[in-house]
Amino acid sequence: MGYKIGNIQIDNILSLAPMAGVTNIAYRKMCKKYGAGVVTTEMISDKGIFYNDKKTKMLGMIDDFEHPVGIQIFGGDLETLIFAAKWVDEETNADFIDINMGCPVLKVLKSNAGSKYLLDVDRIYKTVDSIVKNVKKPVTVKIRIGYDHNSINAIEVCNAIIKANASAIAIHGRTKSDLYSGEVNYQIIKEIKEQHPNFPIIANGNIDSPQKAKQVLDYTKCDGLMIGRASYGNPFIFKQINHYLKYNELLDDLKIADRINILLDYAKDLIFYKGELMAMKELRGQAGWFIKNCPNSSKIRAQLSSINTFDDLKNILNLTIFEN
Repeated sequence: MGYKIGNIQIDNILSLAPMAGVTNIAYRKMCKKYGAGVVTTEMISDKGIFYNDKKTKMLGMIDDFEHPVGIQIFGGDLETLIFAAKWVDEETNADFIDINMGCPVLKVLKSNAGSKYLLDVDRIYKTVDSIVKNVKKPVTVKIRIGYDHNSINAIEVCNAIIKANASAIAIHGRTKSDLYSGEVNYQIIKEIKEQHPNFPIIANGNIDSPQKAKQVLDYTKCDGLMIGRASYGNPFIFKQINHYLKYNELLDDLKIADRINILLDYAKDLIFYKGELMAMKELRGQAGWFIKNCPNSSKIRAQLSSINTFDDLKNILNLTIFEN
């Protein structure tokens, strides 16, 4: 098992999906620690890079522990997208540049970016081709299978991306209009892999258990699997999937106390990079993931949604362990 992104050897086939507002540097390191093979930053605005916005550029900060790691960029204007790609290429220690052509969020679509690309295959080719020709690092692309169910065109899109000399494609098996619900179309991912047996294809969408991971891998014959929302509050899923693929046996889920300890370690790391107040603001929306299925979880989540300090977080979590 394994594949290459350009000249970068990938031996661990599990990737952490780039997720806006989630895959910060501390989150990526946490998932890497528990078995993610490849990680990618949350999407970074080409305009933010072009106008030298410090907060935007901070999103591209990478720790040596993360490699192999990619920086994902998005934008609807070719000139500034190329500028952003060259910045990643020349000014960061990322291993590859990922182009977001799948985000279904309205704000991104309004900027003519994300899934909006899926409406114009020629534009996709021109964009990827132009970026590849302007950088030295490998270029990967994240897509969905189509803009809606009347325009499922992932085969044509992938043909264009491969023709433009990208190095890998991650395919989310839903359309833009599906957002994150409904059935995932693994059939079309399988067909694309069959047509391009020597090109790295990573399957994404609803891979939420070791058994599902093996099922998708066996069915699509893809080179890699990308895990997104299933990692929320449970980075241990990467270790579980890796173990199951290797030994065909299931590791037990973590106990609540173990998940809370992971959260506390994650919080400390996030504070190191972002400062206490900013870290706690981010964790207001994330901390609740780690106490999923815990008794009184809705009450605890409500308390976590207003934390301001690490002590606030620790006191709520210590009480949670005591009560459970």
